[in-house]
Amino acid sequence: MGVRVTTGRTLLAAVMGFGVALSAQAAEYPAIGKLPQLKINNAKAELGKRLFFDKRLSGDAAVSCATCHVPDKGYASKEALSPGYPGNGHFRNASSLINVAHKKVWNWDGRIGTNLNDMTREMLTEDYTMNMDMRIMQERIKQDPVYVQMFKDAGYGEPSNGSVRKAIPEYMKTLTSANSPFDKGKMSASAKNGMKLFKGKAGCIQCHNGPLLTDQKAHNTGVPENFDVFLDPMNHQAFIAFTMFQGIPNYMNLKRDPGYYNITLLDEDMGKFVTPSLRELKYSAPYMHNGMIKTLADVVNFYNQGGGKDSKKSDLLKPLKLSGKEKKDLVAFLEALSGNKLTSDKHVWKQPYPAEYEAIANWTEVPN
Repeated sequence: MGVRVTTGRTLLAAVMGFGVALSAQAAEYPAIGKLPQLKINNAKAELGKRLFFDKRLSGDAAVSCATCHVPDKGYASKEALSPGYPGNGHFRNASSLINVAHKKVWNWDGRIGTNLNDMTREMLTEDYTMNMDMRIMQERIKQDPVYVQMFKDAGYGEPSNGSVRKAIPEYMKTLTSANSPFDKGKMSASAKNGMKLFKGKAGCIQCHNGPLLTDQKAHNTGVPENFDVFLDPMNHQAFIAFTMFQGIPNYMNLKRDPGYYNITLLDEDMGKFVTPSLRELKYSAPYMHNGMIKTLADVVNFYNQGGGKDSKKSDLLKPLKLSGKEKKDLVAFLEALSGNKLTSDKHVWKQPYPAEYEAIANWTEVPN
């Protein structure tokens, strides 16, 4: 889960945390605990829920937000690399949206740090995600009398793309962790021992702190590259589109995910990724920005050995030397951070949609 501290200064943590020898150092970081309550407008959230699961919000009406952010998988991608828009693949794993409304930084590389409105707009419009022209989206919504009434009931008036970008984030407020053993104070003895390790010997607290259990900062821990990004033409073309738009130098020859580098273009930021929240981990495997680590036990083993091999990896990552029992206790604590699955009618739109926009199967193979 991290490394032993070898200097006296406060250290930034990596994706699963850097290690410290003394549990007293946990006091230097924001305490882990329950998430604060969010105020939710029910009418707006209900509208956002219908929008979130509506495939008509994508260019060819084939994918919805829920295509990549699957409720049963903790609103994360079930694949190592997300499916992407039809005719494309993707180059990252869609991270969990549970508790996303509590965050201040979004995306694995942290490129959006303004609000969920902007995050929603990017996901709807990027050609390798949902590829939607928002003017067309607005007209589609206006043709649906259910939406017309729901927008009115939510206080938005006539349907508009601006209101869509407000309603979906309102729905995301409802995706908040509930009833985890950690929050209820009902952890097993093994999980309690794991929490002591988390705050002490394993040092995860240095990075995974506060109610979200993330510092929301970017770090390089040597996660191995997923070469399916570069070997699969569908994934690679999405990667090229992204890096070209971000202005990454020499992007055609790049054979690694630049991560935070795409924001700063500083060499030392190559391969850094924003610390994920540890909540609801039990449901959201596989792990890391590219799905390269399959289980929580594998994650713990990865950091117990000092992370991976990377020329840009922090030199603070060292083997933790956790025993077999300590590793199991740490996994037990991580599992105790997961609560109820958010798959009921409260969170998932289960009513049918009009079928006037039928998606074209294998549209890239349709002759002109």
